[in-house]
Amino acid sequence: MSVRLRKFGGQLAGAAPLFGAVISLVWLGWSYELPDNVSRIIAITSHPFGAIAVIQAVYTALLSLLWMRYRVFRAPEGAEWPKVTVVIPAFNEGPMVGQSIRSVAACAYPKDKLEVIVVDDGSRDDTFFYMQHLRREFPDLVRLVRFVGNRGKRSALVAGFRAATGSIVITIDSDSEINPNTIHEMVAPFLADAQIGGVAGRVSVLNKDTAISRMLEVQFALAFDYGRAAQSVYRAVACCPGALSAFRKDIILPFMDEWENQRFLGRPVNHGEDQALTNIVLRQGFDTVYQRTAIVHTLVPTNYQQLSRMFLRWDRSYIVEGFSFARFMFTRYRKNNRLLPIVTFFVSNLRFVLVAVAVMELPRLFDTSLDGVGRALVAMSLGAVFSAAYYLRFERSFRWVYGVLYAAFSVVMLQWILPWALVTVRDERWGTR
Repeated sequence: MSVRLRKFGGQLAGAAPLFGAVISLVWLGWSYELPDNVSRIIAITSHPFGAIAVIQAVYTALLSLLWMRYRVFRAPEGAEWPKVTVVIPAFNEGPMVGQSIRSVAACAYPKDKLEVIVVDDGSRDDTFFYMQHLRREFPDLVRLVRFVGNRGKRSALVAGFRAATGSIVITIDSDSEINPNTIHEMVAPFLADAQIGGVAGRVSVLNKDTAISRMLEVQFALAFDYGRAAQSVYRAVACCPGALSAFRKDIILPFMDEWENQRFLGRPVNHGEDQALTNIVLRQGFDTVYQRTAIVHTLVPTNYQQLSRMFLRWDRSYIVEGFSFARFMFTRYRKNNRLLPIVTFFVSNLRFVLVAVAVMELPRLFDTSLDGVGRALVAMSLGAVFSAAYYLRFERSFRWVYGVLYAAFSVVMLQWILPWALVTVRDERWGTR
């Protein structure tokens, strides 16, 4: 019975964001002093914010159903493990790059089938010193590449891909550490299905010492684990994250020049390399999936300035790669499951509609009654509490309250980022260096 209860609890965890969305809408509807339910529904959906909220609730229901069908990929019994190359691009990372390399060296994957290529992207600090130290410690495992000057993360990854001798290339950020079983878990989906071309790992927060990093810890669980698990069911994870991703090398190699020299509106694109790689895999008709058991722990922003820069970079990448995906999403780029990626694309882009509506509604905010503001705040809080419960189920930590705080923090402090990303989308600077 206890096993059944645990399984049931896990299923409820996946439905928690759905419960929050539904309860928020129901409460919002009943808060209107109108004579019947039909009038309440009309009152909600007649406003763009309300209509988008309903669409998001329906989409959350779809994600919850997909999440419940998600299963971790297992390698077939007796399968031969392939040669794997781990590429770690580094720039001004200092001693952290040593911790990243060491975590790979400590993994359980057969050492005769593993190589680590660390690319120093023209660092101006002691990063290369730590790289050399680890090279001496693991001479049969670690190879080094050094750029004379800073050329960007894409160029560093291209150098790593071209130097790789493994058939599977795993990319790891130099400010991240992996679990001992992560390499095995990242390779397993490729052995399970030849149609899989890219694998996204699970990103966890390494530094949990500030309020912002703790909020991100909960947000990552929802955005990366919950969302990618649902997308993995229809085999089209939209972005295999730079912190931990794996690709079949022979799919990527023919597009190295295109990827490294990508341009948008006439300017070089120096961000969003992970989503661009994912689009290359999808465009060739291969699947991208998520492997929950492959875990990387990465450093995240600890203050507001770092956080806003990270999100600004992500939103610029989202805009650029959204255009890239839109170019082929209506074509027959794959045999099955073409509809759900389109649905995800359009629902995700409702963010732009919200920005436009918010700008138009701005003059009316001063005329909004406190009662109306209160209704909206309560509805948002209900949704945030249930969404944060997803983190509580898997981590069993009362840090889930930071997920509720993040909802309010995001509304007040982060809504300017997407409009500014639209205005500055041609800015190719990395933004955090």
